[in-house]
Amino acid sequence: MALGADEIADIAQELGSFDDVSQAYAALRQRYPNLSWIRCDSSDLTEIPFCSIGPFDLHLLDGADHCARITHDPMRATGIVLARRAAEL
Repeated sequence: MALGADEIADIAQELGSFDDVSQAYAALRQRYPNLSWIRCDSSDLTEIPFCSIGPFDLHLLDGADHCARITHDPMRATGIVLARRAAEL
């Protein structure tokens, strides 16, 4: 599934209403069941996020080939990695 601008905007809007990664993850998985979803801490990733919304970094996951990888191309996205950034002191 390719992610269109409307889906990305909807995901960003939905993320803006959450601070808790577990709640955001559950809500987005329910809303977009055809996407693969992974959640983690932002320190677990070295790639630059596709975008950042509130306390979250959003990475696009390309699982179309043999191995899954992070992509910046929404047309290749088959999933989302939702990474929570640590609170800044």
